Amino acid sequence: MISKIRSSLPFQPGKNTLKIKTIDMHTGGEPLRVVLEGYPEIRASSLLEYRRIIKEKYDHLRTAIMHEPRGHADMYGCLLLPPFHPEADFSVLFMHNEGYSTMCGHAIIALTTLAVKMKWIEPKNGEAHLAIEAPCGLIKAKAIIADGGINASFLCVPSFVVGLDYSVDVPSMGNIVYDLAYGGAFYAYVDSNQLGLELTPHNYKRIIDAGKEIKHAVMKSNSSITHPFESDLSFLYGTIFIGGPVSQGVDSRNVCVFADGEVDRSPTGSGVSGRMAIHYKRTELALHQKMKIESITGAVFVGSVTNVLDYGGKEAVIPCVEGTAYITGQHEFIIDPDDPFTNGFFLR
Repeated sequence: MISKIRSSLPFQPGKNTLKIKTIDMHTGGEPLRVVLEGYPEIRASSLLEYRRIIKEKYDHLRTAIMHEPRGHADMYGCLLLPPFHPEADFSVLFMHNEGYSTMCGHAIIALTTLAVKMKWIEPKNGEAHLAIEAPCGLIKAKAIIADGGINASFLCVPSFVVGLDYSVDVPSMGNIVYDLAYGGAFYAYVDSNQLGLELTPHNYKRIIDAGKEIKHAVMKSNSSITHPFESDLSFLYGTIFIGGPVSQGVDSRNVCVFADGEVDRSPTGSGVSGRMAIHYKRTELALHQKMKIESITGAVFVGSVTNVLDYGGKEAVIPCVEGTAYITGQHEFIIDPDDPFTNGFFLR
């Protein structure tokens, strides 16, 4: 029997099935399912237009590989595409349980690591450089290879503070004070001490419930969530809770609740970028000063401000975010039209 099993591999699907090939990774425990093949070819003049078409016509493919039974409620993924920007090596669309995000730092760190491991780019003198086009703009990334490991970093798009010390009435919590900032996506930043909320796995469900409720309250009450140039980027992506460090040697803890109640296992690269803008605005962080921020898993990103510039009339910073990522596997998913659960589902 074992010989028959081994000789029958690999499985050959029927002609009406779709095969989607991926490489799976994680950054600080946060998953990334990198789609390499299987999506239809789409003609578009820009990445944002491509994103709109995917949302309107092919969203069932996202749910098929993000949702159960192939994924789960906290799965995250991305689709690699040819570049639209003339300086980019490739472009990327990010996806999650609810839809498509505009920026994802943990994915950029993972893709930079993957590009080295897959030899898509050749390092020189222990460094490799990559330009990745995201929906929010062009991201410059770098990998440093030393002692058999890879440390990846990226320069985010211009990141800025919309406002500090806003307040919102949240039905189950009362008045909550928050900062609103953009780091490739918009976030409401909340000091967790207001809620007496320890940012540990033990409080996982409470963190999700509070994050979702605050997000929806801010969306209803604040009309300032507008990008200077792109209306497609003008929405609140999540709530980020900030607390004191749990681990030694770090400055603080960052726990992001985004999309439909997903909790980022990493410190959230775009969220750290927004924090760099906030700390610089409050004069709590000098140019090139580094800050270590940990996640709910204890994974650490290092953030800093590399430059300050005007961006659509706003004072913006260019953050640098550093971290590490690892490959966990590779898949060839079978999308069978006869399967009643082919487009995915959730139980949560």
